[in-house]
Amino acid sequence: MATLHTMSPQSVVLPIFKLSQTPLFSRNKRKMKSWAVNSVMEELDVIKCLANTQQRPGRSSIHCLPKKNHSEEPAYRHDFPTNLYMSICRLGRKKLESLIAVILMSVQIFSPLPLVGWDSFSISPARAVLYSPDTKVPRTGELALRRAIPANTNMKTIQDSMEDISYLLRIPQRKPYGTMEGNVKKALKIAVDEKDSILASIPIDLKEKGSTLYASLIDGKGGLRTLLESIKDKDPDKVSVGLASSLDTIAEIELLQAPGLSFLLPQQYVKFPRLNGRGIVEFTIEKGDGSTFSPEAGGEQRKTAIIQVVVDGYSAPLTAGNFAKLVIDGAYDGAKLSCTDQAILSDNGLDKKLGYDVPLEIMPSGQFEPLYKTTLNVQDGELPVLPLSVYGALAMAHSEVSEECSSPYQFFFYLYDKRNAGLGGLSFDEGQFSVFGYTTVGRDILPQIKTGDVILSAKLVEGQDRLILPNES
Repeated sequence: MATLHTMSPQSVVLPIFKLSQTPLFSRNKRKMKSWAVNSVMEELDVIKCLANTQQRPGRSSIHCLPKKNHSEEPAYRHDFPTNLYMSICRLGRKKLESLIAVILMSVQIFSPLPLVGWDSFSISPARAVLYSPDTKVPRTGELALRRAIPANTNMKTIQDSMEDISYLLRIPQRKPYGTMEGNVKKALKIAVDEKDSILASIPIDLKEKGSTLYASLIDGKGGLRTLLESIKDKDPDKVSVGLASSLDTIAEIELLQAPGLSFLLPQQYVKFPRLNGRGIVEFTIEKGDGSTFSPEAGGEQRKTAIIQVVVDGYSAPLTAGNFAKLVIDGAYDGAKLSCTDQAILSDNGLDKKLGYDVPLEIMPSGQFEPLYKTTLNVQDGELPVLPLSVYGALAMAHSEVSEECSSPYQFFFYLYDKRNAGLGGLSFDEGQFSVFGYTTVGRDILPQIKTGDVILSAKLVEGQDRLILPNES
């Protein structure tokens, strides 16, 4: 298990990113696949022939031959004496056994599931997470942040029902609109029946805003009833737009329901800065070589670019708090960036001696508080609430002193690429770093950043009221 240590810009290497490319293995795998397919096809040809042979016990006839014998055998019907029938049956059984063996061998080659011992079909849920081609780990920062909000259980049930529609929309051609309609009706029923419970979870000073958002969720232009009509019209574009609007409203209501942390910090970490909720940090990036950033679609070339990240104190309060304090102190203004294939790193800040030695902080999915100084074992099914396997994920590098702590200063943007990911589309380093936020504005800027580019400024534009600083005295 390798790590990303604090490092200098001149020697930026990411030993943690164990993305080995093995063309030789890929070529051999293609050859094995071709061999297996050809073997199966040849065995099927023989089985078909033998099946035709067995239709007439007295005098049998063969209407097809293995491909490799087409040029050697005549095309007319061959007659066989009756006394050869039992030999042919025995041959057919052997061919069938051979076919089964080839099929099992093919499955063993191309499937990660072991075939030794038939009890392997009862694969554990933890391993199934890795082997699933569509592991339900959040694949966007917005989705990960929405799931991380510790909100009212009724709102979470509504959210889950709506997010299922996102997966249903990916089904090509005939989409299951009936199932989608059922999901929306379920969400609508909960929202109406549990109105008092939903609004009671909102603090008194935010109640008016919460009531407005609730009304918008039910009857608004992007609300559940409008979404229901779009589904009945079977218009996937309208459904997609309406779903996004409904989910945004759900997230806003949930944020009102979760004004602070849902757990108590361990006593030994109370001395660290902490962020009790969400914050937004805005970076202004400048090209180090005097060149410009390309516009996303049209527009003029820009000498500077804006990137916004949402930092999440609900899941990583210490890490987000330390980062937010550094931003307020101007610690990243003028910092140089270094790039690798999979990350954009700030400088290591060793000469600045800023920040706190915050412990590694990861909240596992399904838990109510983070783990400290502990990595997750993804192979055992442990997945983080804030996954690294998202393009633009924001995380802290490891400390030079101990892998149980994050760097006091150095952070990185993770440039997730599914082509370089492991089983289930997860990064090889999932669960190894303190992820504390995601890029929400300017993701198109990240691939344009090069080594030597500079952070002109970093500002905490939202969330300063949620930043709790330690008593300096």
